[in-house]
Amino acid sequence: MSNAGNPYGGYGGQMTGQASFGTAPQAPAAGGLINDTTTQAFGRDVIEESRRQPVLVDFWAPWCGPCRQLTPVIEKVVNEAQGKVKLVKMNIDDHPSIAGQLGIQSIPAVIAFADGRPVDGFMGALPESQVRQFVEKLGGPQGGADQAAEIAAVLEEAKGLYDSGDFDGAAQLYAAVMQADPENAACVAGIADCMIALNQHEHVRQILDGLPEDMAKAPEIQAVATKLAQIEEARKLGDPVALEHQLALNPDNHAARLKLAKIRNVEGRREEAADHLLLIMKKDREFEADGARRQLLEFFDVWGFKDPATIQGRRKLSAILFS
Repeated sequence: MSNAGNPYGGYGGQMTGQASFGTAPQAPAAGGLINDTTTQAFGRDVIEESRRQPVLVDFWAPWCGPCRQLTPVIEKVVNEAQGKVKLVKMNIDDHPSIAGQLGIQSIPAVIAFADGRPVDGFMGALPESQVRQFVEKLGGPQGGADQAAEIAAVLEEAKGLYDSGDFDGAAQLYAAVMQADPENAACVAGIADCMIALNQHEHVRQILDGLPEDMAKAPEIQAVATKLAQIEEARKLGDPVALEHQLALNPDNHAARLKLAKIRNVEGRREEAADHLLLIMKKDREFEADGARRQLLEFFDVWGFKDPATIQGRRKLSAILFS
């Protein structure tokens, strides 16, 4: 891939020796791994069962077109995993309460449970390659030379580099995966996240604007677009020191607290951002039509299911909602 006119800032053409991908035959199908559940049976089918092996919960509805696209894909991948994971399907029209508790705002949504708690998830009708990566990340690869497993391992390494602050190194690994899997939305999102961290916001906007429609709808890409919008909004919200002064004078100034939460979020102070929104919820659920909760759920979507701030924030949110 030439770097000329490349919106990825050259990363799309850079490779490292750490990413070499092979292929392997698929495992034979297994049965008895897919079930429906209800609100009453959720504890048994998901919470208890996830203490034995990971359980994927597919939240769907009969009217949802993307749900019908995802169903045969995820069922195929789960069967091929031969018992390393199980799939439980929940019709949110008949059983809406669990989805509401977990803050699910669109379907299809798949949340993985392990050891009795949610640990990961995705939204949207992902292609089979990405569903397989997700399942193998939870249950382990089907074969040592499996390409999807190798890609998943490199993506984990890239995420580790990103989390440690090596944004250039992470971007190069994401770019290496893109040569093996050019339509991998997670790689595009990963490169964009690295560029955001390096303050290359205009390049990120070029990437997002130039994506094919199908890829632009991928949950990872949507999360990057939301993150970029949050950054652009935070620039217009004023001085955080002035907002803190307003709150010192009047702790019930929810408008100032909401602005400060948005600023702290883009600064990377996620727990503090969440705590500001949770405090608004405790004091006034009606503020901006439950705006604090809606903003917190948007943060969760961007941070990801496994982020410590998301995990902690969901626990605190559940304590408020169901106390």
